[in-house]
Amino acid sequence: MNSAEPAPQRLVLVLAGPMGAGKTSVGRRVARLLGLPFVDTDKAIVRAHGPIPQIFSEHGEAQFRIWEREQVARALDDGGVISLGGGAVLAEDTRARLRTVPVVLLTVTPDAVAARIDGGGRPLLAAEEDPLVRWSRILSERRPLYEEIADVVFDTSRAPMTRVAEEIAAWMRGRA
Repeated sequence: MNSAEPAPQRLVLVLAGPMGAGKTSVGRRVARLLGLPFVDTDKAIVRAHGPIPQIFSEHGEAQFRIWEREQVARALDDGGVISLGGGAVLAEDTRARLRTVPVVLLTVTPDAVAARIDGGGRPLLAAEEDPLVRWSRILSERRPLYEEIADVVFDTSRAPMTRVAEEIAAWMRGRA
């Protein structure tokens, strides 16, 4: 290979959407189907900085968002199937980068997400109000940002995650 030739472009596919939409479980399956590495940016933050609830309580959401932007940028540079945290789209610089790669928006109805968000580990849902009410409010605030970056939308409310992953992999193959 001639040293003046550019490095081959890394294949990137991003999964975005609200908490509980299935980005991680679908993303892992899509990565396997496409033979690509998989990264969950929230899990990368946890490996580097500790549990997300602890980050929020000790460092605050602003610091979490800084680390989130760094992890998203690293993942986009490395390539593969990338599952974003639900709030990653809040940063304009992240959205600008996401407009340059294929982005799948995963959606889910409130009825379907109720059981998925039950339990701890989601500091933004740990407020006094009902977690589903809070989830719905966060979704309504972020929906325009998700739609701004999305190339295609898949709903995970009723379909098995395996089928959703197969449909996304087929969509991605069709782009080649």
